[in-house]
Amino acid sequence: MAQMDITSYINTLQQVLMARKDWLERSELVRLKENLRTYQVSFASLYGIYLKKKLINEDPYKQETKISELEVPETDNFNEAKRLEQLSVRLSNFDSQLDFLVNFYQLGVDFLNIDRIKRIVGLLRYIDWISFNADSPSLMTKAVSDMTVHAKVGVDTLTLSIIAESLSRLSKMTASSMGILKELNTYYREFYKLTVRQNITQTMSAADANLDNIRKKMPSVMPGSPFYKELIEEIIKEDYSSNSSDIRDMILNSLMVKEEKAKAAKQVVDFKKILLDGIQIIGGASNSLIEIATKLTENQTVMESRKKSFLEMIKELIRQITNAEPEEVIYNVEVLDATKGIPIKEKVYFYSFMGELDKKIKILTSFVRGPAYNKLAAMEEDQIIGYLERNIKDVQALHRTLTALDEFFKANVITSDRDKIKGIKPELSALKNTYVKANQVRYEYSAQKEEEEQMKNLGLNPHKALDAQE
Repeated sequence: MAQMDITSYINTLQQVLMARKDWLERSELVRLKENLRTYQVSFASLYGIYLKKKLINEDPYKQETKISELEVPETDNFNEAKRLEQLSVRLSNFDSQLDFLVNFYQLGVDFLNIDRIKRIVGLLRYIDWISFNADSPSLMTKAVSDMTVHAKVGVDTLTLSIIAESLSRLSKMTASSMGILKELNTYYREFYKLTVRQNITQTMSAADANLDNIRKKMPSVMPGSPFYKELIEEIIKEDYSSNSSDIRDMILNSLMVKEEKAKAAKQVVDFKKILLDGIQIIGGASNSLIEIATKLTENQTVMESRKKSFLEMIKELIRQITNAEPEEVIYNVEVLDATKGIPIKEKVYFYSFMGELDKKIKILTSFVRGPAYNKLAAMEEDQIIGYLERNIKDVQALHRTLTALDEFFKANVITSDRDKIKGIKPELSALKNTYVKANQVRYEYSAQKEEEEQMKNLGLNPHKALDAQE
């Protein structure tokens, strides 16, 4: 192949890759970020249910783990004597890695590379959600599949729906993301080959262009770059074989960004349905709150079971005979300030608080199975969004107070009764996942509403077909 042909190919390939990079940033990476966020939220829903059902344990060191680069959790065989512990740690690590990927990883073309794409692929394939069954050759897939079967036992319809929806989304997001990652990997492979050509092989003759010579030059010309034998062999074949011209044409054609045809605009968005979905999601918080209320009541009984004076026993007997309200109990707890992120002292009037909690449970339950949902469905969007926002804030505030009470009971019970106190961390985790998911629905509503308003301000009909031929 003539030297001019190689130079011409390098210039053409560079232009094609620049156009492909722009397309990846503008289109595919935007889709990938959305996919990964949905993937993370879906797994978080399952993870909260596993914790709530005590199929795995809370990882006490989860908050102390510092992540600087994506790492796929362990996949080795379990030590059967420590299976629960090891599975708990692995899934906790997986949850943390997903959080790092979605919220802290730089998902941009200039940051990602072949190695980092492999890490993301490895993380998404850690559990095979597409072929999710107990017969999977993947050890973690088998373990999580078996655990999911147990998670469905004895739960309400809403929880079953959440599990089914989460599994469906995880499967879809895995398949969609893998397609995007394949496109990215193709770009990085060809960009790597372009860089090797520009720095090493462009001036080589066919006789000199072999693996050994290219390997020797790489450390001085491309310091820090990995030596990918497979890709170097492709360069040699594409630039120096008898059919190199055909191979190059095929590569350039595969990298060309196809013109995007004008598509019909989005169908009319049912904004009310989005909000009502959010209402049902936040209504699901009632399940966690019911379990929490039961445990806190039992914990309060333990706190009061210390040896009472004769006068206290007489007062308690009179209260029971007259069916009077219990004497108020005030606890001084430390609640995390939502705005400053620091703990502050707060008084909790326990029985009053439990009464308000019971009222909130009834309200939330009615959002899912009661008449309140039908009343909301008949309201205007502005009224529904008000209900949704108010109840999300209420559940967030409850989560902070309940967390403080959980810590208070554990810290202040007498030593002999410590084993009788029931922790509520799994329920708190499930509660948090619920209001986070409801909040995301609220954000989705606001974003789509804003987009429609902007199009109207520009004089465009958001629901009119842009392509007359479609």
